[in-house]
Amino acid sequence: MKSWKNNINFVLVEPMEAGNIGACARAIKNMDFNNLCLVNPPAIIGDEAGWFAHNAGDILESSTRFETFDDALLDQHYVIGTSRRKGRKRGAYIPVEEGARRIREAAESNKVAILFGREDRGLFNEEIEECAFLMTIPTSKKHPSLNIAQAVMIISYEISKAGINRREAEKQGKSKSLLMAVPPKSVSQKELALLYKRMEKALELLEYISPASDYRYKKVIRNLKHCLGRAGLTNWEYNMFHGICQQIERKCGSK
Repeated sequence: MKSWKNNINFVLVEPMEAGNIGACARAIKNMDFNNLCLVNPPAIIGDEAGWFAHNAGDILESSTRFETFDDALLDQHYVIGTSRRKGRKRGAYIPVEEGARRIREAAESNKVAILFGREDRGLFNEEIEECAFLMTIPTSKKHPSLNIAQAVMIISYEISKAGINRREAEKQGKSKSLLMAVPPKSVSQKELALLYKRMEKALELLEYISPASDYRYKKVIRNLKHCLGRAGLTNWEYNMFHGICQQIERKCGSK
């Protein structure tokens, strides 16, 4: 029953405050999750993290540290971002309840990374580009910003609740609905990164995009990554796209 929760990773990107790291560890343990990942955290977290973790010291001790953002995502199949800031360049936004349901279903057979940005600046646009979609928590317009540990608690609760709802649906014989279908295993972010580069070159050969047209170039590649990231490619689909790129290279002449 717990295996799907082991596929979910709460990723703190460049967290600054030891207390927040500890409070995040406590939040995910409250909801019976295990995986805390830290991207370029402070060199020494110190006792403050343990105080705020409050009996979740095991989550802190087993947390995985990564030097870079890319390293943290290499073996993940789905990457989901969290942000309150919206904009044309920041991809698709989904209410947290719906996002939690999608994460629960994907985690049945895939590793899912949920990104939480810096306390002062959140996630950068280039980090957002790696996300299949973004989740946002509705808050007051007068005071919209949440502490990172509060955001982790809300989202981990919603995912846990989605798991309970699925279990109840299965008991009632509703597990064959589309929402409850188990998604297939998807390729990792490392594999997707290789495909994106090849597709980029293929589109250049077709003269659909050109580095000279910077805005269109970036927009097409960004939207392509968001689209395929949301879909989650199986190995067969992944190889199919490589085959299409290979045919374009043959017809147009690889540069």
